[in-house]
Amino acid sequence: MSDYGHDLLFGTFVTPSARTPQRVVDLAVTADRAGLDLVTFQDHPYQPALLDAWTLISYAAARTERIHLAGNVLSLPLRPPATLARAVASLDRLAGGRIELGLGAGAFWDGIAAMGGRRLGAGAGVDALREAIGIIRDVWDTESPGGVHFRGDHYVADGVKRGPAPAHDIPIWVGSYKPRMLALTGAHADGWLPTVEYIEGGPAAVPALNDRIDEAAVSAGRSPGDVRRLLNIMNVSLQPASRGLLDGPADQWVEDLAGLTLEHGFSAYLIGGDDPAITERLGAEIAPAVRELVAAERGVDV
Repeated sequence: MSDYGHDLLFGTFVTPSARTPQRVVDLAVTADRAGLDLVTFQDHPYQPALLDAWTLISYAAARTERIHLAGNVLSLPLRPPATLARAVASLDRLAGGRIELGLGAGAFWDGIAAMGGRRLGAGAGVDALREAIGIIRDVWDTESPGGVHFRGDHYVADGVKRGPAPAHDIPIWVGSYKPRMLALTGAHADGWLPTVEYIEGGPAAVPALNDRIDEAAVSAGRSPGDVRRLLNIMNVSLQPASRGLLDGPADQWVEDLAGLTLEHGFSAYLIGGDDPAITERLGAEIAPAVRELVAAERGVDV
């Protein structure tokens, strides 16, 4: 049984449709009232059919009370790291420590370039993300003397003043699938945030991907447990007949999620579908049952 030592978190992965902005916000409010831990939003700034994720996160933070919010994941090439660091820390202070940071190296390069971002190859995108993570953490580090002085191949932050510090220690979660990105995740990130539908080979491929992250963490002098394992599951349905992962009755959802936790070490689940009824049942019924089942299997108290 895999256990990376993190409490179980449950949340939603919302598509921020510009056609139904009030429904999008209502989904965040529903997740908050249902007792879920996280509400996250896709970030594709080059798609006019979607609301800007950062604007939405800010608005939703003002409409909710306790739930944490994040981009899933923010498109780094269109969000300069020092500016992003200040924005995230500022909103975290305003929201009482409820903002998390999911980052992606970039995809859909035609759209990024059309918006004025740099077109990077896969390898350069990984290198740029590594540089950005360092800059973001340095800007947040108000305990160190002097400013931030960094000159990399992709980003420069030379003389940037530190701060503001966020209200809590914000983790940086990275969406990754390929070997170099998985190695970056293990060496530098606080969490791995893939989407199960995009994992080639599905859940059966996860052990090998976990191994790459673990090896990179150890090589960097870290513990594999320093990297939380989160999972997006987009194609879900609550219905009487079992047809696949999170596609069936509630008791099957409980078995599926507990199995992913015990077998692969995932400790946070972001559920898609944009269905308020699923959100409510996830908070009231499914998440508590998963926590109980995992605790019973591990021989610990909930």
